[in-house]
Amino acid sequence: MQTTFTISTSGAGLYEFTRDVTRWCAGQGDGLLTLFVRHTSCSLLIQENADPEVQTDLRAFFHRLVPPTTDPSMAYLTHTYEGPDDMPAHIKAAMMPVSLSIPVTNGQPTLGTWQGIYLFEHRQAAHQRQVVAHLSA
Repeated sequence: MQTTFTISTSGAGLYEFTRDVTRWCAGQGDGLLTLFVRHTSCSLLIQENADPEVQTDLRAFFHRLVPPTTDPSMAYLTHTYEGPDDMPAHIKAAMMPVSLSIPVTNGQPTLGTWQGIYLFEHRQAAHQRQVVAHLSA
């Protein structure tokens, strides 16, 4: 089984779509769910979904680790014509996963108590991101 989730982003940050995935898996039995994001400037993460400060801190950490090309420390970058956040977004996506594998048991993703599935948008502008889901028995 396959489907595609479209996730609307409004700028850099983490966007949880666990409910959408859980709804789609319902009643499907056991298997392995693979999620794959079809873009080069965002990532997929399984992360804590109880305290929103976790998402705030992750965003701040990666912004500090890979600032925009307007930061003097990034002057060596040459891919700058798509905006000061584009190449840093590619670097962040290269550092984080673009696909996830999640066991599904009795039609439910087998996530931990505080785990959620997130798209991590690395660009400042709004985007429509596509995540392809494949469930194999």
